[in-house]
Amino acid sequence: MENKTEEIYIVLVKANTILGRITRKLFHYEYTHIAISLDKELKNFITFSRRKHYTPFDCGYMVEDINCYAYGRNKKVKCKIFKLQITKEKKKEIKQFINKVSKDKEYIFNFYSMLTMPMIHGFQIYKSHNCMSFVSKIIELTNEIEFTKKYYQYNIQEIDHLLSNYQIDEKYFYKEKEDNKEYMKIRGLLWNTILFLLLNGKLCYRICMKRKQIKEEW
Repeated sequence: MENKTEEIYIVLVKANTILGRITRKLFHYEYTHIAISLDKELKNFITFSRRKHYTPFDCGYMVEDINCYAYGRNKKVKCKIFKLQITKEKKKEIKQFINKVSKDKEYIFNFYSMLTMPMIHGFQIYKSHNCMSFVSKIIELTNEIEFTKKYYQYNIQEIDHLLSNYQIDEKYFYKEKEDNKEYMKIRGLLWNTILFLLLNGKLCYRICMKRKQIKEEW
């Protein structure tokens, strides 16, 4: 029998963003963001997300802390936490995967898959993730959860259901310090439009030109 002495934590976040509030209204489900933590202190949340609060299209691999969720007048944020027990070998494999993605500047945010999730359950684009596909890939690497479809086809509510037997907590996390001025820096419409066009250009190029390379990523 395998010696499962390590663990990873999957954290669902009730995001306080405008997009999060809109999503809750549309789908009647409160959690709108998902991340991984590698230690029980839950100080760092590894995911794919915006790198600054007011620049939603400056996004990609991100290591967040609780103040990325509880900011300004939002003094707390609700989270649901799951724990998966895994072997040392699996923990090492997951760390290698995260390290590979974090160091590869080609990885970008796949918001096309996120937008199409309600209709066609998302789709892969070469070297791109959103928070759902990134976390689902890590869950898949654990070999602890049986997937009935491709990892990138799971939305947050479905992941919640898949992990229901592994939930260890559901609680509020409270703001720990003053807002990070760099993270909360406001960018204008022009800058955000440029970032939007750049990201769209990269995604469209990869959809057209990089389809065959998808299988080579892992």
